[in-house]
Amino acid sequence: MKDDAVRQTVERLVEKHGPQHAERIRLGVGQVAERWWDEDGDGEVFSAFCERSFLADPAELARTFERLERVLEQVDGHLYEVRRELTTPIDVDTGEISIADQYLANLDLASHVNEDLFRTKVAFLALLNFPVHSLCQRLAEGAGWDRETWARSRMMDRFALRVPAALHQEITEALIRAERYSSSYNIRLDRVVSPDGPDGERLFQEGRRLISHWGLRDELASHYADPSPAGLVRQRTILRIMERIVRQEIPAVVIDNPDVLWEPFSNTVRRVQDGAGVEAGISNQREPDTRYACLLGVFHAVRKVDPFSPGEPTFVDRRFNLERQIPEAEAEALLVSVLESPEVRDLARAIRARLGRPLEPFDIWYSGFKARGAHNEEELDRLVRSKYPTVEAFGTELPQVLQRVGFSPERSRWLAERIAVDPARGAGHAMGAVRREDRAHLRTRVPRGGMDYKGYNVALHELGHNVEQVFSLNGIDLWSLSGVPNNACTEAVAFVFQNRDLELLGLQTPSAETRRAQALATLWNTYEIGGVALVDMRVWRWMYDHPDATPAELREATLGIARAVWNRWYAPVFGVRDSDILAIYSHMIVYALYLPDYPIGHIIAFQVARRLEEGDFGAELERVTRQGRLTPDGWMRGAVGGPISARALLDAAGEALAATGR
Repeated sequence: MKDDAVRQTVERLVEKHGPQHAERIRLGVGQVAERWWDEDGDGEVFSAFCERSFLADPAELARTFERLERVLEQVDGHLYEVRRELTTPIDVDTGEISIADQYLANLDLASHVNEDLFRTKVAFLALLNFPVHSLCQRLAEGAGWDRETWARSRMMDRFALRVPAALHQEITEALIRAERYSSSYNIRLDRVVSPDGPDGERLFQEGRRLISHWGLRDELASHYADPSPAGLVRQRTILRIMERIVRQEIPAVVIDNPDVLWEPFSNTVRRVQDGAGVEAGISNQREPDTRYACLLGVFHAVRKVDPFSPGEPTFVDRRFNLERQIPEAEAEALLVSVLESPEVRDLARAIRARLGRPLEPFDIWYSGFKARGAHNEEELDRLVRSKYPTVEAFGTELPQVLQRVGFSPERSRWLAERIAVDPARGAGHAMGAVRREDRAHLRTRVPRGGMDYKGYNVALHELGHNVEQVFSLNGIDLWSLSGVPNNACTEAVAFVFQNRDLELLGLQTPSAETRRAQALATLWNTYEIGGVALVDMRVWRWMYDHPDATPAELREATLGIARAVWNRWYAPVFGVRDSDILAIYSHMIVYALYLPDYPIGHIIAFQVARRLEEGDFGAELERVTRQGRLTPDGWMRGAVGGPISARALLDAAGEALAATGR
């Protein structure tokens, strides 16, 4: 919109409503003008809209906010439920995915909503009368805002960007392609053979079919409970498999294929039935660079939003400032404070002493400080299967699980009534509701024969998400404040649940010793995923610097970045250089710069968990999660009385190491 039209509109509105409204008028008219396109009308249409739609009466302003909030909850909620139905065959194990399922999963009716709100002038009505706040404003002023001011500010987040609906649809399709690739990327460990001997020996039990990276990582970690040399061989083998995946050296034919045997060190393939090798016609041609093509597809889709986001001109800016609500530099400094801490080096020395050998790259997933490290994986699997032979069995026992966590019987029933449990096709995830009349969904993978320990551990993580989702929606005072400030906050709650897995199975009781073990395990987990997050962040920066890169070029850049991060913060601790294992996480491909939420979540979770130990767990968790979408800093100050900081975790780990004599 031309400056003259904007100036004249402001002057007329000030004259009509009085100078006491001048500041609001200038802000509102400017917000509308920034998002007004030629197709919305000329200068006269613009001015007429503003003159007709500016609300000077505070009572009318309040009624308008209430009406918008009520309608948006219903619109967003119903469309979210439709989207969940469209993607159910992709996300939930309902049988074979049909061609119709594949096409329907690309349909996102919600991608048009915001544009329709602009076309109908609803968005412009909101922009004219309610301010859009930047992260800087919220950090500077938010502590003095009341709940309604916060709710109005959060409502306006959806109108901060005006993005064509076609771009939303394109982003959805790119993410679906990446999700489809990752959720079907299973490795048949039961078909992996040892390099020793002429025929090779199968290293893993029959039926071991695991998704990358989640299942492979958890399988590797489980073998710390196996003191025999065979456990170490299996860990080294899984590491080599992961390296083949990130380098795209893995033979395409071995992916989720029960009909071939694979020796990952020599990277050779042969048939299961006859023992014939490559010469018999089995190709060991590597997988194309599909992994990196999927990531580039997501990058190119989200990058098209950049011209429509002048305040946050890159996806990285939007991810940190608009979604995460933590400046990128601040987030990176928080991660580095852990990576460079002396407590990490002390902990690594303790792990070396426990293992009785030098550290190897896969030891970033060392699980010996976790209480489950003392339990055999097969024993845990048997126990969990006996309790939860089906997904339905886990869902039925949700009220009892929630009571054991620390909620009252009444609150446990209330929560369980608002959570549905589904069999996940992938590793598992949680889907919160949007309308208060809907239910949250917990998706967890349950193999044939019953839930195993890994599935149970993931299910508790997702249950933590669901509990947060229910409290921060159904227990919130204003719908626009529903949710938590960012994904790290919900990950924090999920980690609190996940870390109590053995306690809920009756295999552990809280004590000073278990708290010390938890501090050490959390620090090591944060150290591991902190480097993964930095790789994710730097890969996105590289893509912005090289927007025309090919999948092969992105592959080499990603490997180089992973090695650089490893060499700076891990090689001095491990004594091994140039590992690219930090690039294995499938989140990097599927969830578009999500990974920093995990280490930040670990740090927040530790602070929150310590606070929850001080009183009634259920009541305190409900209080914390019902704060709503403040800034993360404000949310944490309300939760624990201080800002986000790794200091509590580092101090607790240091004390634990001192107590154990390390």
